Amino acid sequence: MSRSERTGNRKTREQRHLKKAPELGYYLIVTDTEKTEANYFNSIRSSIPEILQKNLVIRVVKTRTRSLIDKCLELTAYEAQYRIPWIIFDRDQVVDFDKIIDEAKRKGIEVGWSNPCMEIWLCAYFGAIPPCMGSVKCCSEFAVLYEKKTGQKYSKASMDIYGKLCKYGNEEKAIELAKMKMEQHLRDGKTKPSEMCPASTVYELVQEIKRKLE
Repeated sequence: MSRSERTGNRKTREQRHLKKAPELGYYLIVTDTEKTEANYFNSIRSSIPEILQKNLVIRVVKTRTRSLIDKCLELTAYEAQYRIPWIIFDRDQVVDFDKIIDEAKRKGIEVGWSNPCMEIWLCAYFGAIPPCMGSVKCCSEFAVLYEKKTGQKYSKASMDIYGKLCKYGNEEKAIELAKMKMEQHLRDGKTKPSEMCPASTVYELVQEIKRKLE
C-alpha cells in the first residue's frame, strides 16, 4: 500500500479528538423539592454545549426528604448507567438532617446539603453568604439581592436560574466563598452540618461538573 493510500485512511485531528473525548459522567440527583434545586440543576444541564450533553447526564427526581436515600439507591440499582448518585436537600425543618447525611455517605451517596436553604448557596454567586437565619428570611434576603443584581424578580420556578446567576454573578468566586465558609466552621470546631449555618456543600457537585467540562 502506498503512503498516499495509508494517509488517506487516517482520521483528522478533530476526528481523533472526538473519538477520545472522555465520558464526563452520569449523575443521578435526587432532591426533595420540585422547584429551586430541580430547576437549578436542570438549568445547568441546559447550559452545557450540545456536543457535550450526551456525555453528561443529569437526572433530577423528586421525593420526600425521609425517602431520599432509599429512592436514590432504588434508581441507582434500577438504572445502572446512572453511576454518580447525589441527594440534594435543605436543613429547613428536617429533624434527622445529620442522620440522613451520615447514612447517605455510608451507603456511597454524595450529599449536597444547604443550611438553612439552597438560597444560601445562590447568594454566593453575588459575593455574599449572609449570617445565619431561618430559611424564610434567607429566601427573602436572596430575592432582594437577586433583584438588585439582575433587575428581575426572583422566582423559585425560574427555569433559567443558573444562566442568570452566571451572567450577573461569579461562579468561581461563589465556589471559593462556599469553601472558605466551610473551613471557617471546621476551625470553629463545628463538625455537624446542622451546626454549620450558614453553609452549603452544593458547590462540591457544581465544581465537579465544572472541572469535567473543562
